[in-house]
Amino acid sequence: VVALGAGDESSEHDLDLISTIVREAACPVIAVLHVEDPAFIYQAARRGVFAYITNGDASDDQFESAIDVVLHRFAEYHDLEGAFGRRALTERAKGILMERHSIDEHTAFQMLRDHARNNPRKLVDVAQTVLDARAPLPPRADRTADPDAGPAPP
Repeated sequence: VVALGAGDESSEHDLDLISTIVREAACPVIAVLHVEDPAFIYQAARRGVFAYITNGDASDDQFESAIDVVLHRFAEYHDLEGAFGRRALTERAKGILMERHSIDEHTAFQMLRDHARNNPRKLVDVAQTVLDARAPLPPRADRTADPDAGPAPP
C-alpha cells in the first residue's frame, strides 16, 4: 500500500496531511506535485514523504517506477527500525543481567546467547523474557510525593 498525495498547490495543509498519513499509516507516502517546488519538497521530506513526482511530467511507467523504489526503500526502513528496536531490547536485557549478576557486558551477552541456543529461541525473545521478568521498582519509602519535602517522618 502506498499513499499518494496531490494538492492543487503546495501548502501547509498538504504538509499537515503528509504528517498525518506518515504518523497514522504504515505505508510510504509519495507526494504528487503539479510543479516542482524545492521548498515544499524539503518540508515534505522532513515530515516523512518517501518520494515525489511531478504529475505534469509523469507517465504511467514513471509512477510505477517511483512506487517500486518507494516500496523497496520503505521495506529497508522498516528492517532497520526493527533491527534498532531489537538491539535496544538486547542492550536493556544485558544491563539487567549485569546489575543482577555483577558481570560485565560481554558475559551478559554470552548468557543471553547461550540461553537462546540451549532453548531453541531467538536472542531477542530471551532478552524480552529478561525484561518481562524484571519487577518494577517500588517507590522509595523514605521520600514523600514532594521531592523537596525531605525524608518522610518516622
